[in-house]
Amino acid sequence: MGTTIILLVLIVVCVIALSSIKRRIKYGSSCCGTHDAPPAKIRVRDKNAAHYPYVYELTVDGMHCSNCARRVENALNSKSGVWATVRLEKKSVLVRSKTPFEKKDFSGIITGEGYTLLNFSVNS
Repeated sequence: MGTTIILLVLIVVCVIALSSIKRRIKYGSSCCGTHDAPPAKIRVRDKNAAHYPYVYELTVDGMHCSNCARRVENALNSKSGVWATVRLEKKSVLVRSKTPFEKKDFSGIITGEGYTLLNFSVNS
């Protein structure tokens, strides 16, 4: 009788573990606590770097996973004339823009997504 109960408990634990693994494979391991599918990527149509005379390097605090990076990148790419690429391993964002931006503009966008702009530099 005791062996049957232990066996049933082990089966339940295995089923829970397998469903968790399946969810992580399907949606990714999210540090954000959502475990939802990542947001759809906003793609930039104009990927000719020559069309973007202003280049900025942003350091963003709080990006820990690909979902975080996607949120920041989407927030920036949703702005007209902006092409952003997140480098998660460096916690940085390379932003190309057709019009000039100021630190407060980027700070507002980044803060609106729940992250913090640590550093802002203009690249030529």
